[in-house]
Amino acid sequence: MPAGLLQTDGSLALFVLRLTLAVVIFPHGAQKVLGWFGGHGFKATMAYFTKSGIPAVVGLLVIMAEFLGPLGLAVGLLTRLAAVGVAAVMLGAIFMVHKQHGFFMNWFGTQQGEGFEYHLLALGISIALVIGGGGAWSVDALIAR
Repeated sequence: MPAGLLQTDGSLALFVLRLTLAVVIFPHGAQKVLGWFGGHGFKATMAYFTKSGIPAVVGLLVIMAEFLGPLGLAVGLLTRLAAVGVAAVMLGAIFMVHKQHGFFMNWFGTQQGEGFEYHLLALGISIALVIGGGGAWSVDALIAR
């Protein structure tokens, strides 16, 4: 394993960011894999991705990043890898879907789709975790010792 992948300090701020990102992204992954929270489940999600022109392997990576990534983030295991996965998904969502609708989310139901402000926040948190690692109470810190 690369030397810096698991290195982190005891930062409480990184711990808070890690848990926040896990809590926010996990329901999206659970929608895609398990059909929870009003989602359609794995098979229907993959069918939607491929019908939308997204290669199946990319669709599978998106689903893994949104479902497995938050599980790793929650315990601080492979934090940087999970954060890179979430960042990639957020960048893809911004440029493939949400950029055309502008910055703001559709708070009042007056626009055609959702803007990218949520995705930008998740991207910023992800970048902070890639830079700093899992922080306090992470499995990464235990392994790195």
